[in-house]
Amino acid sequence: MDPRTTFDSAADLASALGGAGYLTDDALATVTWLSLRLGRPLLMEGEPGTGKTALAEALAETMDLPLIRLQCYEGIDASQALYDWDFPRQILHVRALEAVEGGARDVRELEADLFDERFLLSRPVLRALREAPAVLLVDEVDRADDEFEAFLLEVLSTWQVTIPELGPVQAATPPVVVLTSNRTRELHDALKRRCLYHWLEHPGIDRELAIVRTRAPEVPEALAAQVVRAVHAIREDREMLKPPGVAETLDWARALHELGTRTLDTETAAATLGVAVKYREDAERVKRALDVMLTP
Repeated sequence: MDPRTTFDSAADLASALGGAGYLTDDALATVTWLSLRLGRPLLMEGEPGTGKTALAEALAETMDLPLIRLQCYEGIDASQALYDWDFPRQILHVRALEAVEGGARDVRELEADLFDERFLLSRPVLRALREAPAVLLVDEVDRADDEFEAFLLEVLSTWQVTIPELGPVQAATPPVVVLTSNRTRELHDALKRRCLYHWLEHPGIDRELAIVRTRAPEVPEALAAQVVRAVHAIREDREMLKPPGVAETLDWARALHELGTRTLDTETAAATLGVAVKYREDAERVKRALDVMLTP
């Protein structure tokens, strides 16, 4: 059974994701469901901490599929995403043959023996094709360069790659693909056209409070509500270098609970601010405005 047909509707998918601890709105549930039914990659852009990566993790859990993650970075190339050969083991193999056979083996036979499956190191994209059905998360694709985008586009178009020494590898079932971008640069139109697209905002107060209740049920409701309101007040400052994401909201609520805090006051907020705010300039701005931010 194709895992893409697991859910009959976007509402069914939203309910299943909620059971995995990921609360989504109608728009995100709909575009995610459509990407599954249409067999199209899902490209999600948005600020860091809005839950882009967490969606792929929740999908894998909900669909009971392995999650294969490709973390992009500046300078990544196709070999680092696709495959490589285990050079040290190949050298050891050659030396072992020399010791046993005295170097009598034909060169062509030796080359064929060296480029065997046992020496192949499968990287995330090749693993996703060979182990499908699976969820392939291409995380922070905006950090990679144009050449890598072109490589991804080819793979996403054919679900096939060719290893010169072994031949073509094609996915029996195309993987579920989620690409994320923090929009540090614009992605090419060709890649965007291949995908369904969604811009992911920070959740509203009610949904973020529901997320905290689901993911950190040990935190008292009154304290959770205070933390969520404080985080939203921090995000309203457009001069922030890095507004806190949902992960920071959860961390802050859990940290305060560990301290035995019942009510978030200015002193406690200032002392624990490093859990939620990670830049010195941001922390100074927030500390100056804590009295206002914590006002109900």
